[in-house]
Amino acid sequence: MEYKILLTWDDEAQVWFAESDDIPGLILESGSLDTLIERVKIAAPELLEISGITHTNIHLFFKMEREAVVA
Repeated sequence: MEYKILLTWDDEAQVWFAESDDIPGLILESGSLDTLIERVKIAAPELLEISGITHTNIHLFFKMEREAVVA
């Protein structure tokens, strides 16, 4: 099964946020993008299991958004 994860940079808080409409309860944050992705990989199967959804293969698709003002 495929699940979409949105990773968004919050410039004010200086953290990345992860959330997903596909995985109930998924909302995480971290100052490091790599750390956040690892945390999502651990939390996603657990949250799906709590929701009663079990799969042998869970595919996570990460979409990153970060805005930068350059001029």
